[in-house]
Amino acid sequence: MVLKLTGLADLSPLGFDTVIDVRSPAEYAEDHLPGAINLPVLDDEERARVGTIYKQQSPFLARKIGAALVARNAARHLEGALADKGGGWRPLVYCWRGGQRSGSFATILSQVGWRVELLEGGYKGWRRLVVDALTVAPPPPRLFVLDGNTGTAKTELLSRMAALGHQVIDLEGLANHRGSLFGHRPGGQPGQKAFDGRLAVLLAALDPARPVLVEAESSRVGALMLPKQLWAAMGVAPRLNIAAPLMARARYLGQAYADLTVDPARLAAIIDSLRPLHPADRIEGWQAAAAAGDFVELAAGLMRDHYDARYEKHRARYGTDRDVTLHSADLDEPALQDLTRRLARAIGE
Repeated sequence: MVLKLTGLADLSPLGFDTVIDVRSPAEYAEDHLPGAINLPVLDDEERARVGTIYKQQSPFLARKIGAALVARNAARHLEGALADKGGGWRPLVYCWRGGQRSGSFATILSQVGWRVELLEGGYKGWRRLVVDALTVAPPPPRLFVLDGNTGTAKTELLSRMAALGHQVIDLEGLANHRGSLFGHRPGGQPGQKAFDGRLAVLLAALDPARPVLVEAESSRVGALMLPKQLWAAMGVAPRLNIAAPLMARARYLGQAYADLTVDPARLAAIIDSLRPLHPADRIEGWQAAAAAGDFVELAAGLMRDHYDARYEKHRARYGTDRDVTLHSADLDEPALQDLTRRLARAIGE
């Protein structure tokens, strides 16, 4: 049986036990359907070999060799990853275009007795839905941008709002990056297509009647580009600006970036990358604070002399008469709880 998806939300309620991507590991690593596992019927080397034979020798020979490889790999999956699946197991299988690779594997699974379904259009069809969601579908109509200088706990506040059931778009979470020179996170960033897919699925699940909160970002989060349509909507949306004293922000950053402070060499290299933008004595002062483990002082200096001026310039370009500033004397636990409540009121929930 062939399944045709008309929207990104169509897959969730269908109740498949497993979504199987039979493409090569490299194709799967670049991007795949949410929750899909990879059971390749041709690995990267085998796929390249069959493709070369198809182009340079004979399509018939390529199909014959490919069929033998698919059968061999399918047997390995049946004896391995699928060995514990019972008779009622219900999988969805897809490949690049929903063609030979997924069709061959699905035929074998159906002969076992499983109720297997194929995804029409394969990954290519899914990717088309993702692109449409990011370029054709309208952005959230009740969008609010959470803004504020570096260290105002925007990401933490966004997480707290989400935990309370408010609708949020966590771009830094989707991109696995904090959105600055110091923003690298363990595991690195996903590819652009994978980021697009994560964001598109999230947008498709939003209730357009309810407000949506997104953190202010540039058009790029780390190496990843935001969709132009969403970026444009963020530029005209009302902003909720968090304002806190410099030292309160510095104390907060000293905790929030604890993973960075345990790697002195990496921290020193990032500070050194700022040399073209600042006097040598300032760079040396930051390096001395880092070496001494005075991360609060380092954070204060970086914000005062590097980040704050850039944020103010950016904010001046995108501010609206609907902006609201939420002041807080501190960013400790009671203050964050209070800011979360005030944010909920500000967006009307």
